[in-house]
Amino acid sequence: MSAASVIPEPKSMTRAKKWSDEVEEAYRFQVAGYKGEAEYTALKGLEVERWPDSGYIKKLTRKDGNFYYYNKDRECPDKDVHQIKIYSYN
Repeated sequence: MSAASVIPEPKSMTRAKKWSDEVEEAYRFQVAGYKGEAEYTALKGLEVERWPDSGYIKKLTRKDGNFYYYNKDRECPDKDVHQIKIYSYN
């Protein structure tokens, strides 16, 4: 069984219109090369490290093995919000 067969496929995709916590979450995964938490956990088998106070993602492992470290606060700039893809798995 290949790894691709266990990666969940999204049912739909929309672009973000304005910043929100959901957009921030998607931004951090997409910077690291993933569609979302479902794909990350399926590929890496790791829990997502989060900041305790804000709940935002703290660290992600990229597909090439390197790491992305994120701040406690918002990182998605306003100019990039419209580029963020919001995937739905329902």
